[in-house]
Amino acid sequence: MSQPLAYFFDSLYLIKPETSIIGFLVLILLYDLIFKKEKWLPYISLFGLVVTLFLIIEQYGYNKFAFQSSTNFGMMAIDPFGAFFKIIILLSSIIVILFSILSKELDVARDRMGEYYTLIFGMILGMFLMVSASDLILIYIAVELVSLSSFVLAGFLKNDSRSSEASLKYIIFGGVSSGIMLFGISILYGITGTTNLYEMNSLLQNFDSTNILMILTMILIFAGIGYKISAVPFHFWTPDVYEGAPVTITAYLSVASKAAGIVLLIRLIKSTFVSQKDTFGYWEMIPAFDWQGFLIIISILTMTIGNFSALWQSNVKRMLAYSSIAHAGYILAAIAVLSDQGLVGVMVYFIIYLLMNLGAFLIVIVIKNKINSEELEDYDGLGYRMPLVGVAFTIFLISLTGIPPTAGFIGKLYVFIALVDAKMLVLAVIMLLNSVVSLYYYVRILKHLYLNKPKAETTDIELSFSLKLFILVLAVPNIIFGLYFAPILEFVKTSLIILGI
Repeated sequence: MSQPLAYFFDSLYLIKPETSIIGFLVLILLYDLIFKKEKWLPYISLFGLVVTLFLIIEQYGYNKFAFQSSTNFGMMAIDPFGAFFKIIILLSSIIVILFSILSKELDVARDRMGEYYTLIFGMILGMFLMVSASDLILIYIAVELVSLSSFVLAGFLKNDSRSSEASLKYIIFGGVSSGIMLFGISILYGITGTTNLYEMNSLLQNFDSTNILMILTMILIFAGIGYKISAVPFHFWTPDVYEGAPVTITAYLSVASKAAGIVLLIRLIKSTFVSQKDTFGYWEMIPAFDWQGFLIIISILTMTIGNFSALWQSNVKRMLAYSSIAHAGYILAAIAVLSDQGLVGVMVYFIIYLLMNLGAFLIVIVIKNKINSEELEDYDGLGYRMPLVGVAFTIFLISLTGIPPTAGFIGKLYVFIALVDAKMLVLAVIMLLNSVVSLYYYVRILKHLYLNKPKAETTDIELSFSLKLFILVLAVPNIIFGLYFAPILEFVKTSLIILGI
């Protein structure tokens, strides 16, 4: 067998998780076309995600390139860092599919659920490619695959004017940011003569000062990435899309899509602009672009605008959308440290963010199922009518604020430690002050749940046993990991291996 052919088959072995997702996507599509039995689709989807999860765990220690070129660099980097975030994406997907089974909002579209699950698997495939991509062409294809799937999912409730508006706005903003990103990629290719991030690294070593053209190029490319992670000033689509999309898709975009975008940003910085690491784990940067200064500015703007905009919201889903923007700011602050300690903060934060943010959206789904409203004023007295929902929502909101003994405190603590170690005290203080601001609008929800009296006579609302169990599965870890977080830290440290660095 010739060497190129051998490399190709080795690469196919390395992308087994992606192949699994493609296989189950086709299976779901064929099953829906042939059998037309909607009730089995979520279970086929869940089985496919579990199979893919095992395949990722199987290759967790791999540190190789897939689809290598003659320079020994490849289009995809298969490493523990990427595997970590693929697990985050899969866990988010499993939870969101369970949400979809419970959601009454999707009842009007039950005859189209084959397309729904097919599009979710299309998003997963795109996010997997975003997590592993080390070539600009593959990065762009992956971003577009995620975007096209999410555009349709955001407008999945086509008879709902809010959902259609959300989809239209998402497409417009997505198309503009995608075009800007592609323009930046073309300039970067013109500067370096390659699309591979690792090859660019060796070429950019010759830059001994900040380059004006490189500044423009990186800002253009960041427009596409910033749009995926809802970073200011590329966040304008987020509130409207989060409010108008089905709650299940809003929850999915807030965690999985954001995770893929963050990994793409980290891999772009580390693979292309880091010349070496010092003995303390801080990255020695190629001076072609001041990533630290740029990320600090974006981080401050993102967390501040996200939190202050959330203060005035009366729709809970829209409030959580602005909250999601603010959390992107906290994560960008950890990346701005440009160190391994900063990456530890990012990874710890994402595990906990998965639990607390999806938990908060689960409560929104449960309440909407029961009272058919997402407006804050309609939450009056619900803490007494739905005791478990009230207590669980309190845990999730306290965790999102970052107050001990919840897991959210641990997430923010590790970001704060990374900032203090790097002597970025001003950014650390701004992050703390923003957390105080967020407490106000989270407490507003609790005030309506417990202190405001309902407008009319009401009765207690009962929940099924399976729903109560699901709520507890997400709520209890927010307390456990707030008290005992060693397993999370150990998992993160074993995953802190990025290929080629």
